[in-house]
Amino acid sequence: MSTRIWHGHASKRAAALVGCTALVLGLTAATAQARPGHHPHDVARQTLPAKDGWASQGTGTTGGAAADAEHVYTVTTWAEFKAALAAGGDAPRIIKVKGTIDAVSEGCDAFAAPGYDFDAYLEKYSPENWGLETDLSAEPDDSPEGLRRASAARQDRSVKANVPADTTIIGVGRNAGFKGASLQIKGVDNVIVRNLAFESPVDCFPQWDPTDGDKGNWNSEYDSAVVYGSTHVWLDHNTFTDGEHPDSAAPTHFGMLYQQHDGQLDVVKGADYVTASWNVFTEHDKTILIGNSDSESTAAGDRGHLKVTFHHNLFKNLVERAPRVRFGQVDVYNNHFVASDDYAYSFGVGKESALVAEHNAFTLPKGVGPAKVLKKWNDAPVTAAHNRVNGRTVDLIAVHNAEIPAETLRTGAGWTPTLRTVVLPAAVVPHVVDRGAGAGRLR
Repeated sequence: MSTRIWHGHASKRAAALVGCTALVLGLTAATAQARPGHHPHDVARQTLPAKDGWASQGTGTTGGAAADAEHVYTVTTWAEFKAALAAGGDAPRIIKVKGTIDAVSEGCDAFAAPGYDFDAYLEKYSPENWGLETDLSAEPDDSPEGLRRASAARQDRSVKANVPADTTIIGVGRNAGFKGASLQIKGVDNVIVRNLAFESPVDCFPQWDPTDGDKGNWNSEYDSAVVYGSTHVWLDHNTFTDGEHPDSAAPTHFGMLYQQHDGQLDVVKGADYVTASWNVFTEHDKTILIGNSDSESTAAGDRGHLKVTFHHNLFKNLVERAPRVRFGQVDVYNNHFVASDDYAYSFGVGKESALVAEHNAFTLPKGVGPAKVLKKWNDAPVTAAHNRVNGRTVDLIAVHNAEIPAETLRTGAGWTPTLRTVVLPAAVVPHVVDRGAGAGRLR
């Protein structure tokens, strides 16, 4: 399918919006297009269409579409899910998730090492007692920090699940998903994840780092999904949320938020050819990271990689990183961004990034201006065209540079995306995306 821009004049807007529901169905069906021989009416065997973002590059992304009957699993528990991931050797597999699977069903106490006591941890490492100049890395194993490390290691082993190559993981029906789980798509090729609701993992044992910033900080682990050094990954029609554990409900210790969440989706360590389409990312702080470090030790592996496409996603009530980009050629088009009062920014322009953000729609609350959409972390060129804010076309780079001259951005990312299917005008994006994105809406 070739790239097409869906045009319409303002005088035709009413008629266009009437037709948007039909367009949602058509576009959703397009994302479910299958390659010949791959059972187009079986959603578990659907593959990524041609030219549908970076994950369609080269060999494309088929996941477990070629799985034989012996390697199709239906799972309802965390143990069953991890067993299905480990079974079958290198054969393609399809894992159907039925209902909500809780990776931490026994609660945080089940991971605590003998002798671990959070009150003792707070007492020993409070700024009044420990200060803010020495980190905790040298603390012995029998110290409160050592026992925290042991407890964290237990949780790490339990909640992470390694996804093998040639795998499709798909939710069955409208209410399938994971709570407290972290999918590790690490060092593999050809993975599809669809129709799943992810409630962000809660780090039961965050680490206090007295040297992080001027006041110290709590640091947590576990993203809902991590694409680490992997290629050809398609994430489609999923919902990522903090669910029952929003940051707004977290306590403070040592005057800082007791942060128990990391990201919702990270693409790091030279990962490449990723498409994220028709997902909902909501109720989170540090949402999506493309490239995890500015350091030269990681830059060597990231340069020339980290090619990611985001299209037709709903980013709602997020604070930042939607996404924050380092190094990668990242295409962000036809997404709807809905901000709340604690909004910091959407697009983080990082080291050697080449971000193209086009035909997106932004709904910002009163008092939040479009200059905040872009955030400059490092000097890198950006393409941002045909975007709309609160119903009006806005040059995001121009308003940013006018209002934040100390962080002037350069225009022109230096490349033109070609791996796109239908491109909608930004005016109709909210209507289409809000009705089609997220788990339970896959057709």
